[in-house]
Amino acid sequence: MNLNGRKFVMVSSTASTVNPDSPTEFEYWERDEVVWGGYTGDTVTHGRFVGTRDGDQVSISYAHALVAGGKAGGRSTSRIETGDDGLLRLVEEFTFEGDDTPHVSVCVERP
Repeated sequence: MNLNGRKFVMVSSTASTVNPDSPTEFEYWERDEVVWGGYTGDTVTHGRFVGTRDGDQVSISYAHALVAGGKAGGRSTSRIETGDDGLLRLVEEFTFEGDDTPHVSVCVERP
């Protein structure tokens, strides 16, 4: 399993409503189990992340600029799942810096 060059779109999040017409899109890169990438979408003008993958677990730190103004950052752990269609799905548990409220999002791989 390798995330290099894979693209995902967010389909649900407990932190915000996902706009199905312009969901947050993520692009992942991976080498030697180090992952990094970027994202943009309905609530984020631009964001970056970096972390590691150990088997089906991805741990990252992230930072992004908000469409509404300001910035946010935090940490997350994602579980990689494979759907019946063979595409990957990321189930992510995350928190924002300065707020210990746990959130969950789901992203699906774009074919």
